[in-house]
Amino acid sequence: MEPIVGSIVALITPMREDGSIDEPALRALIDWHIAEGTNCIGVVGTTGESPTVSMEENREIIRIAVEHAKGRVPILAGTGANSTAEAIELSRYAKAVGADATLSVVPYYNKPSQEGIYQHFKAIAEAVDIPMMLYNVPGRTVADMAPETTLRCASLPGVFGVKEATGNIERAAWLIKNAPQGFSIYSGDDGTAVALMLLGGHGNVSVTANVAPRAMSELCKAALAGNVREATRIHFQLLSLHKQLFCEPSPAPTKWALNRLGRIGKTLRLPITDLTAAGQASVEAAMREAGLL
Repeated sequence: MEPIVGSIVALITPMREDGSIDEPALRALIDWHIAEGTNCIGVVGTTGESPTVSMEENREIIRIAVEHAKGRVPILAGTGANSTAEAIELSRYAKAVGADATLSVVPYYNKPSQEGIYQHFKAIAEAVDIPMMLYNVPGRTVADMAPETTLRCASLPGVFGVKEATGNIERAAWLIKNAPQGFSIYSGDDGTAVALMLLGGHGNVSVTANVAPRAMSELCKAALAGNVREATRIHFQLLSLHKQLFCEPSPAPTKWALNRLGRIGKTLRLPITDLTAAGQASVEAAMREAGLL
């Protein structure tokens, strides 16, 4: 696999009013992201409502994304689960349909030990021959993969990097400093992504890229090139958007913003609910500040 660098969108999953997957809208979003310069498309992650899509829908979203991208950009398939067997099953499917890599989250709710986290990823890596990006987001999973465990997992077959979504720059710096050759550190937090990339990270798995794909692509390009002035300029342009896309539970603000841009419907699955009027005002103001409206 060619190294994945730059802007990786954590793509939302568009849905019709009846809650079913909106396949035409999904295909249109993929085309838009490719045209806007997104470097890799991640599907069925947390922002893609992975907790509430069925296993069958999860597979179908991956299949559609791979089929429609046609190799124009890599597809990072969300295959994480708190059941190791389920994660292996989804990873095998992603490989079978031609996904370029998988994104596998630290098991949530179970609260595994560091050894349990390692054994979970080891079992997946040994069962399926496909590049795998680990995903550490303790704010959602409760279980926090320690840097030492991350670096231990770096030696597993196929494991090529980690999406570090703690927002802790000192922690990211230690990972970057100690990572073995060929192991990439990606931001999973838009607000601190520039700092992580300027320290030597390889890209940003971004929620903001859903709404501002061109700007996020340019931000990543500047940061990876060490162009501090340009990266900082775009960062401040998007800073309010980074914050307001989480003003209420995600992905409600992001779906509302994309609906405001006329790109998708705003349907969500419970227990996530529609953006409130106050939230809508906050997101719209941030979109205007970012130059999107």
